[in-house]
Amino acid sequence: MLEILVLTVSDRAFNGDYDDRSGPEIRRILKASGLELNIQTGLVPDDPAAIRAALEEQRGLDWIITTGGTGIGPRDITPEVTQKFCERLLPGVAEMLRRESCRETPHAVFSRGQCGISGSTLVVNFPGSVSAVRLHTRLILPLLEHGPRMLRGEGH
Repeated sequence: MLEILVLTVSDRAFNGDYDDRSGPEIRRILKASGLELNIQTGLVPDDPAAIRAALEEQRGLDWIITTGGTGIGPRDITPEVTQKFCERLLPGVAEMLRRESCRETPHAVFSRGQCGISGSTLVVNFPGSVSAVRLHTRLILPLLEHGPRMLRGEGH
């Protein structure tokens, strides 16, 4: 069974200005995948210390999927926190997500999401829009089991 955290990073959702829709959408798609998953959720503001604390708290899971904070706004800092949290980056995953998103909208070039490894955990940043998380979650599904196996040294 894969252990996954879906972490929403959003000042407005954290403050109750609107309901988080991206995190629940990721969870819905993951649950419908048929994979054996234990999915936890979290919600933090666009604050480096809050994001880092949430990541640290869940270190050891198979995956942490963040949603939000990947754009070019003044408080969009999820990629920077992710880079500092991870020992190694996996640029191919982030590049694939951006490439496929650009097929949907040219605005995807402004997404700065990262993917990396922290200990035994794979971390990937998704944008905060519902349409983007639908696409990204479907794209990441085939990698969910394979990535942790490779990380544990079990090979292809």
